[in-house]
Amino acid sequence: SEPLAWPPVSAQAASLLEEAADLLVLHRDFAAAVERCEAGCDSLGPGTGPGTGPGPESSAEVKCSLCVVGIQALAEMNRWREVLSWVLQYYHVPEHLPPKVLELCILLYSKVREPQVMLEVGSSWLRDQTNKSLPEYGSLLELYLLHVLLPLGRFEGAEELVRGCGVIDSERQLAFLGAICESRCQWTQREEMLSAAEEQQDAATETVLGALSQKLLTLLTLLRRALRSVSSHFYLLPYKKMLLATFLLYLVVVRLDPASPTSLPFIYKLVQLFRQAWAAVFSPIHRPPIQD
Repeated sequence: SEPLAWPPVSAQAASLLEEAADLLVLHRDFAAAVERCEAGCDSLGPGTGPGTGPGPESSAEVKCSLCVVGIQALAEMNRWREVLSWVLQYYHVPEHLPPKVLELCILLYSKVREPQVMLEVGSSWLRDQTNKSLPEYGSLLELYLLHVLLPLGRFEGAEELVRGCGVIDSERQLAFLGAICESRCQWTQREEMLSAAEEQQDAATETVLGALSQKLLTLLTLLRRALRSVSSHFYLLPYKKMLLATFLLYLVVVRLDPASPTSLPFIYKLVQLFRQAWAAVFSPIHRPPIQD
């Protein structure tokens, strides 16, 4: 019997898929691999889902493979933030994502510690009635629980999803609920440990701040005493004589002619006042003032 021939459009997409895989694995040209994947998905068009168009099964498989290669290439270029939006532009809604594509997206965003990106997408896919009939549903439900809901602490949502799922048997359901309960206990223990660590850190910070405050208070007290001592010393200075000497200096320099004989008494008086002020400032306080 002759092999089933693919439609021309699917053959073109399959050829682009082979080129993209070679570029990804052999040549490590990730940007070119993404371009080939985009060209292949565009050639398939929107009507490549299961049950639509000629050769639906082969077209859907090729499209899924193109997206898988594209996801790997984007991840290699550290463009993982674009993966979900890039995939949804070809499948439009999360419910239509193939199981393999959804699995890769969950694992990718879990690896980069951004599981919240897949929170709504995974929930929409798992609640879809058509997807519940797929053989991969149970494994994807477990993957979604372990890598999205539980790391985010969504325990109530996880229990609701498991209890409302009629596809998995009771034994597996109990296993999922047990895993949820264990993860909840671990989460609570981590929260308590973090809370205790924060309290210890706050107590240590308060102790350090208290010590610094005490040192600052002591320093301010010493500074106040020093200022008081300096101010009491300056109170002893002959301010009137200093002001008078300054005024006489102003008269001599500005108003009088130092070469004039009439200016000599003023200059002599100014010199005497400066000597007295100098002696008062730079001599011991107990020294008796100089008599005129």
